[in-house]
Amino acid sequence: MNLEIYQIDAFANELFKGNPAMVVPLKDWISDELMQDIAAENNLSETAFYVEEADVFYIRWFTPTIEVELCGHATLATAYVIFEREEVEGDQINFNCKSGFLRVDRSGDSLTLDFPIVESVEVEIPYWSELLGSFPVSAHKCQDDFLFIYKSQEEILTLKPNFLELRDINCRGIICSSLGEDYDFVSRFFAPSSGINEDAVTGSAHTKLVPYWAGILNKKKLSAKQVSKRGGVLECELTNHRVKLTGKSKLYLKGNVFI
Repeated sequence: MNLEIYQIDAFANELFKGNPAMVVPLKDWISDELMQDIAAENNLSETAFYVEEADVFYIRWFTPTIEVELCGHATLATAYVIFEREEVEGDQINFNCKSGFLRVDRSGDSLTLDFPIVESVEVEIPYWSELLGSFPVSAHKCQDDFLFIYKSQEEILTLKPNFLELRDINCRGIICSSLGEDYDFVSRFFAPSSGINEDAVTGSAHTKLVPYWAGILNKKKLSAKQVSKRGGVLECELTNHRVKLTGKSKLYLKGNVFI
């Protein structure tokens, strides 16, 4: 079996920034086990696989260890590949996935994700939050993620998580966020129990961050930066029960996988 493969830096204005994702176009689905093996071999936070089905692209995402139900940056990367391969006419791509229908729109060299929002519910601060290196001022549950709010951007930047012990926490990931200095808000995302210690830029986390900060700041359009080592900038807009996340992507690698 010979499969094409692309590595894209998503939410990046230049190479070596943003979040790298692998994208594998398929004519027909291969086994779940093989997709998981390919994702593990790629060893990036996500590998996306897609198949075109009646003018809709069905997409799935795998970390090196598990399949996830939603991934923003790998969807942005996949849309970039589909447009580059000219597999769709016009400037809109419709995706179907385990989380429902998603849409990506193109405007110049920018791509906009249209995702459903996820509301958060405030909970008691878990005792294990000390494993992040600093206690938050509030804690929130967002489906399978925790959202921790901190006092300042500096506190977000200086977090030093104990990844070994955090692997035992039963959640997909941990979003840490605060008001930003040059952006409306900043964040970091840790998911050691999902095989990713720290993700560079996490679109799915912003489906939870945007409704939270939109309520706090009383505004619909927000600028955000994920302050990981690579970093990434997102322009965000809250519309009804959807969130729009806009960013750019850069092609880093194109090749073939031989199985």
